[in-house]
Amino acid sequence: MTSKTIIATLLFCVIAIPAWAGNPVWLEGKTEQSHQITVYRSASCGCCKGWIDHLKDHNFDVTDVTVDDVNEFKLKFNVPPNGASCHTAIVDGVTIEGHVPAQDIKRLLANRGDIRLLTVPAMPSGTPGMDTPGAPKDDFRVYSISKDDRVDVYQTYSNY
Repeated sequence: MTSKTIIATLLFCVIAIPAWAGNPVWLEGKTEQSHQITVYRSASCGCCKGWIDHLKDHNFDVTDVTVDDVNEFKLKFNVPPNGASCHTAIVDGVTIEGHVPAQDIKRLLANRGDIRLLTVPAMPSGTPGMDTPGAPKDDFRVYSISKDDRVDVYQTYSNY
């Protein structure tokens, strides 16, 4: 292999691989603003690692905590069972449950109101961390839960 071929191959990888990695919609709303976030997850969960990478792409400073029992943290941070997913995170006193897009977290932190939790229940295909190449893009909602436990739709994603 010649040096020109090697350089061309490396250049192709640098340009093309990001196009294959996830959905570009998850880069929308990216800002330079940084937030400290702690993520509690199972060591064996690959999609959690994908969501953490998504957060890092949005300049979150992630403390990645692998635990034996994620449910312990769901109880501690008052995540309702019907709002549960595979990982739980805390950022600036707000609980984030599941594959919530980083841009929604940043929007909430800029104007939090009385919201105590954002959640994407279950693990919809196509969400950040669940967006492997070729994965279906399921419609999904991000729900907010207020301090008085009122549930609202925070953001809806369809045809993304």
